Amino acid sequence: MTPMSGFQQSLDELAALTTACAPLAPAVEAAGEAILGALIAGNKLMTCGNGGSAADALHLAEELVGRYSRERRALAGLCLNADPTAITCICNDYGYEHVFSRGVEALGKPGDVLVGFTTSGNSANVIKAFEAAKQIGITTVLLSGKDGGNARGTCDHEIIIPSQNTARIQEMHTLVLHQWLETVDATDWPETLP
Repeated sequence: MTPMSGFQQSLDELAALTTACAPLAPAVEAAGEAILGALIAGNKLMTCGNGGSAADALHLAEELVGRYSRERRALAGLCLNADPTAITCICNDYGYEHVFSRGVEALGKPGDVLVGFTTSGNSANVIKAFEAAKQIGITTVLLSGKDGGNARGTCDHEIIIPSQNTARIQEMHTLVLHQWLETVDATDWPETLP
């Protein structure tokens, strides 16, 4: 197989997966409305994930603070995996599985939204963050793949990409987070929020 034929195969897989994800549109829109509602109310979006999912989590949060496709006021996006000092401190003192839940406990408040990215649905640190968020009254959104793993059935909104391929799952996660950002940027934002 040549590299280009491998690329064609990846394109074909992604095209088939895109079609298979069409039934997820209502769930993606409902989660997007929850995120938008929280931001309009002056609350924050928190995100977390590991590895490539950490990059997706950072991408979503920082596009809110910066901007996505148009000029608008900065919005409250906070990525829990963005601070290496906090991560190493929490991992050392409490264990890796608590790395995100401690941030949720410290910074979360009722009305916020937590989006957790985990391609397998089995990331213990993301699941513990969801548990901490539920105790506070934070809306939870799972972005996963495969069968949703241990996180399935634990969140207010769940978008589980029907694939076993981590790369294809993450590519669809990017499409979902971009859709949410497009929804945010289609909103007329006042200069100040409540």
